[in-house]
Amino acid sequence: MQNSKSLTPLAVAGIVVVVLVGIVLYNWNGAPAEVHKVYFADNISPAHRAVIERFNALHRGSIEVEAVNLPFDKFTTNERKELLARSLRNKSDRIDVFAVDLIWIPRFSKWSEPLGHQFDDDILGTILEKAIESCYVESTLVAMPLYLDIGMMYYRSDLLRRLPNWQSVEAQLKESITWDDFLKLRESFNDPGQPFYIFAAKDFEGLVCNYLELLVGQLGEYSNTAPLDLGSPEARKALEMMVNFVRRSKTSPSQVTAFDENRSYDYMLAHNGIFCRGWPNFLENYTTFYPDTAKLRALRRAALPHFRGMKPRAVYGGWSLMVSKYSRNKEQAIEFIRFLQSEESQKMMFDIGGYLPTNRNVYADVEYMKHHPNLAYYKKLLENGFHRPALADYTRISDIISHYVHRAIKGDLAPDQALQMAAQDIRATNAVED
Repeated sequence: MQNSKSLTPLAVAGIVVVVLVGIVLYNWNGAPAEVHKVYFADNISPAHRAVIERFNALHRGSIEVEAVNLPFDKFTTNERKELLARSLRNKSDRIDVFAVDLIWIPRFSKWSEPLGHQFDDDILGTILEKAIESCYVESTLVAMPLYLDIGMMYYRSDLLRRLPNWQSVEAQLKESITWDDFLKLRESFNDPGQPFYIFAAKDFEGLVCNYLELLVGQLGEYSNTAPLDLGSPEARKALEMMVNFVRRSKTSPSQVTAFDENRSYDYMLAHNGIFCRGWPNFLENYTTFYPDTAKLRALRRAALPHFRGMKPRAVYGGWSLMVSKYSRNKEQAIEFIRFLQSEESQKMMFDIGGYLPTNRNVYADVEYMKHHPNLAYYKKLLENGFHRPALADYTRISDIISHYVHRAIKGDLAPDQALQMAAQDIRATNAVED
C-alpha cells in the first residue's frame, strides 16, 4: 500500500536542489557539462599553485588546470628542455600549456600554437617590451611571458659590516661596483679560506649566462641578432677571468664547477660565502624551507660588477608560456594564459614567489610599489639587461659553449684552446635543431 503522507517542506527543498543541480550539469542538448582539463607543465612553486587555484575557482565547472611539476631541484633547465621536446616531438596531447626558458622559444615554435590572433593590442600593450620581444619568431607571436629574470648578485650584509668602510662599499654594490674594486675587496677579508664569490659553473645554460655577462659587459655596442665572435679579445678575457676566479686567484671555490644556481645558494649559506651570482626569487624560495632564518635575513641584493668605463650589464632570464599545437583544449589553455598575464596574477606571483612581473601596470601602481621596495630595485636592475642571441639554433650553440667553458674552468683546456674548439664545433654542426 502506498504511503499517503505529504512531503515535508525540507524534502521538497531537497528535491528542488537536486533538480537545479541537474539543470546546471546538463547543457542545452541534454548532455553532461564538460570540464576541460588543461595540463600545465612548469616548475610548480607555491606561487604557481596559488594562481592555479585562483583560476580554477573562477572557472569551476568549465575549466580545471592541473599542474605537471618539473621542479628545478630535480631537473636542470637542459633536462626540462629535453623532456618537453621529447613529449612534443611525439605529438603528445598530455600537455596543453608549457613554460619555456625564453631562449628556447625559437626551438619550440614549431610545436606551438601561433597566438597573435588571440591577444589584442590592449593586452599586448600591458606587457613590458623587454619581456614580449623574445616571444616573436619571424614576426609571429608564439609565446607570452610569465615572468622576467635579471642576473644579479647577493651578499651577506652581516659579513660585509665587519669592514670599517662597509657603508661606502655597500653603496657601491647597490649601484654596481667595478670588477677591479670588487676583486680588491677580497683582500679586506681576513680569512683566505672563506668563499668570496660563488657562481654557477656547471655545464649548463646558467654558465653561459655568466660568461655572456662578462663578454657583453666589455662591449660598448651589442646586438643579440648577430652571431657570437668567440675569437674576439673580449671573449678571451671573459673566459680568462672565470678561469682565474677558480684556478689562480681562488676568488671562487673549485666546487663551483658542479654548481647550478640552487647549489650555489646552498653552498653560500652553508659555508658563509660573502657574494653569490644569482637570479631574483632566491630569498622568497628559500624562506619556505631553509632553517637558518638569521642567514636569510642577512642577505641583500646588489647589481653585478661592471668593467671600468662600461655600463653595468646583466642577462635577461625568465620563462614564457606556449600552447601545444597538439592540445585538444587550446581555447581553455589560452584563457589560462590570459589570466596569468593579468595584474592580479602577476602581483600574486611576486608576492608569494618573488617572480618579476611582466605586466607594466604592476610597476605603474604607485601604492603597490611603495610597499614593495625590492621590486623597485629590480626595476632598476632591469635597465641593465640584455637578451641572449636570438638565433634559431641558439640552444645548440649554447650547449657547445657551456661544454668548453666548463672544461676550461676545470683546468682541462686552456682558455684559447677551449674557445677555438667551441668555435670549430659550432661551425661544424651548422644545423638547426629538430
